[in-house]
Amino acid sequence: MNKAINYVKETKAELKGVIWPSRRQTITYTLLVVGASLAVAVLLGFFDMISAYLLEKFVL
Repeated sequence: MNKAINYVKETKAELKGVIWPSRRQTITYTLLVVGASLAVAVLLGFFDMISAYLLEKFVL
């Protein structure tokens, strides 16, 4: 039980030293991640379409 209490105290002390991002930074980084995720999804969808077309054309 003592280890658990010590862990919580150390975690609380560590969190006090964290420099949290501003609201603007958080929104900016979130939008960047969403945009990058959408770009990767479109790219993967494009490659999937091309590979499906090629498989259908030449293999099936």
